[in-house]
Amino acid sequence: MDKLETALQKYFDYDSFRLGQREIIEDILAKKHVFATLPTGSGKSLCYQLPAYMLDGVVLVVTPLLSLMEDQIRQLKKRGFKQVVAINSFKTASERALIFNDLSTYKLIYLSPEMLQKKIIKQKLSQLTIALFVIDEAHCISQWGHEFRPDYLKLNEIIDQLGQPTVLALTATATSDVQQDIVNHFDTIQFNKHIYPVDRDNIAFMVQNVNNRVDKDKFLIDLFTKLTVPTIIYFSSKKESERVALLLSEKFNQLSIAFYHGDLDTNERLLIQEQFIEDQINIICSTSAFGMGVDKQNVRLVIHYHLPTQIESFIQEVGRAGRDQLESVSIALIAPGDKQLPLKLILNELPPVDILELITTHMNQTNQEWIQIVPSMITDIWGLNETQWRFIKNFFEETGILIDEDKINIKKITPMLRRDFIRKVEERNRYKLRKLNELFEWIDTKDCRREQLFKDFQTSVRSAKYHCCDRCGFEVEQWSPESVVRKQTASSWSDQLKSVLLPFKVGGIDNG
Repeated sequence: MDKLETALQKYFDYDSFRLGQREIIEDILAKKHVFATLPTGSGKSLCYQLPAYMLDGVVLVVTPLLSLMEDQIRQLKKRGFKQVVAINSFKTASERALIFNDLSTYKLIYLSPEMLQKKIIKQKLSQLTIALFVIDEAHCISQWGHEFRPDYLKLNEIIDQLGQPTVLALTATATSDVQQDIVNHFDTIQFNKHIYPVDRDNIAFMVQNVNNRVDKDKFLIDLFTKLTVPTIIYFSSKKESERVALLLSEKFNQLSIAFYHGDLDTNERLLIQEQFIEDQINIICSTSAFGMGVDKQNVRLVIHYHLPTQIESFIQEVGRAGRDQLESVSIALIAPGDKQLPLKLILNELPPVDILELITTHMNQTNQEWIQIVPSMITDIWGLNETQWRFIKNFFEETGILIDEDKINIKKITPMLRRDFIRKVEERNRYKLRKLNELFEWIDTKDCRREQLFKDFQTSVRSAKYHCCDRCGFEVEQWSPESVVRKQTASSWSDQLKSVLLPFKVGGIDNG
């Protein structure tokens, strides 16, 4: 057993590395920059968590996924690794102040790209020795990536300010064009590329066409009457996730069922994640907020009650099944009109084209050349959500309208600039609609679903380890996984979940 395998066994209790992990970690320890693609569920986080134990200095992880931060920190602390922390919006100002005071004691620090732009944080980090700078979800760098985040474009400057540490850029869903866009952005960094197939050969794919929502509900009831496996059901509507969770809970007294979405508070979300990982919850009815970074190996079934807005998100969500490499299934439930909901979500992601008129009108009332932005102004006066404001803020920064991070120079909002803004919104909208159409073209394909799903991400697709897809003859009736229903004798966890699952029945105990 060599040094790396010894460390893997010691710190993570694993006997061997998964595909690509060893090669990536060896390059990192040799201080080589790495760009890597690994499929969802393949253990990307180990590629920087193990080096955190072994490197002299701090490992800094930039990720947009707040739930991933919290889940990975919880898992690491369970393993005895205490020198880990997240700096994000979940933390209060006083909590962040305490973290800053002890920042030098941490070996692994998670941050969002937006948090990393704050002057106080950059100042504190510059006092540390950063051994590894991790860019998780690196596709967010590319303007053609499915989750473009403008603050990712500023990471070049941060890397220089932190003394040019070793860089690891990771993604699970990037086409060849997006991969090249990422590498080109870091033009001063010479990456060692580790490009691995993103397809998962242990997952079978199926699309079930139905007439309406009632038929979707009936399909779920019929399915869970026949089998019980750890399941995630994805929704685009918080209200629908709650409704279906309640429906299934009433139909199946022996099962533990929860809903999960962004309106639950942090403790509720973390508690549900923990219970699902421990097989104390059988079925999660969730928005896309659930699953990112949740280390559960035996999810057997991922169902899309609603579709996301692009293939990349679909691949990521499906990839949360079968992390243990055993036979798992993806089912998409499709009814007429299902395109309208993701279409609405896309339109809600982009700001209205006349928003600059509203901002100008509001600012003219102040009789000042510039105005300081406060959160209430963004939400209450301009009516923007976080994603819309992020888009506008990036435009303001590019055009020099934004001063000192939070001040707008109103004199620079000209008619020509308004036209540029409208063109940028329309361009992004066309791109988003094209991505949505790609997903529905996949739904309608008459060819092998596996090949069609991954064709833009790799040159060839591996043969299915078990079943392939419904276009290749797979039917869910052919699948006979081992059912898992854990009845709990202790009441402690069900007591904890009462506030989350009411009026559901938990472990056979009626909490209603």
